[in-house]
Amino acid sequence: MTGDTPKIVRAALTQTTWTGDKESMLDKHEQFARTAKEQGAQVICFQELFYGPYFGITEDAKYYDYAEPSDGPIVQRFAALAKELEMVMVLPIYEEDQPGVYYNTAVVVDSDGTILGQYRKHHIPHLDKFWEKFYFRPGNMGYPVFNTSVGPIGVYICYDRHFPEGWRELALNGAQIVFNPNATKPGLSNRLWEIEQAAAAAANGMFVAASNRVGREDNEYGDLAVTFYGSSQVLDPRGNWVGELGSATDEEVLVRDLDMSLVRQVRNDWQFFRDRRPESYTSIPKP
Repeated sequence: MTGDTPKIVRAALTQTTWTGDKESMLDKHEQFARTAKEQGAQVICFQELFYGPYFGITEDAKYYDYAEPSDGPIVQRFAALAKELEMVMVLPIYEEDQPGVYYNTAVVVDSDGTILGQYRKHHIPHLDKFWEKFYFRPGNMGYPVFNTSVGPIGVYICYDRHFPEGWRELALNGAQIVFNPNATKPGLSNRLWEIEQAAAAAANGMFVAASNRVGREDNEYGDLAVTFYGSSQVLDPRGNWVGELGSATDEEVLVRDLDMSLVRQVRNDWQFFRDRRPESYTSIPKP
């Protein structure tokens, strides 16, 4: 860790829709970061695949061109911005490991501009308008926790959130805040959006900060487009919302204060980690 964890961490989430081109998306997210900094934010997380459309709507090889290395030009640009603003950044990108090998990834940058590493999304959906297996290999770098100037943080990406095992892995690896960038639309997920992150936060005694796209990307997909419902949210270690949910319809930068002392307090109150029985969970690790 780059220092003692602050007692209060001011965290920001962003939600927006596709503008129609990558460069304007990059500019928009730079301005989001500057706006968050003006409000005192110390860490910010953008939405899943933040600089492009959510291309899982279709299977089209042209979107492979959005992939770039985890230390490529986009990450370098925002690493420089992180250093300028003295802000930790979680950057959900389309990662090219090598030609033809692509991952749904979030790169974590510390407030001094240091690229600390990346998390690769483990659970890859292949459902109607979420055709992600066409675009991504499953993650293969475990569940890393990054020691940043705001404390130890982890990342879990969109569809991952349906799998409680990864939340627990992140908590056991030391995460006190887990950022969960998303591209989520109405349908089966509505009720889960209300309970999953809250349950994960409470079960693991940690903060969960989940960003989601908002609006309809019909400028890219026409009648095939879906309407993302925003509603970005922050949960405390008791599973309570920190402030209100984000707008369900409009672009927004959410800034919330996280009282990090709650992590120790809630874990001491419940002692879930003391009372867990990993030796009895024989079916979970079976392939």
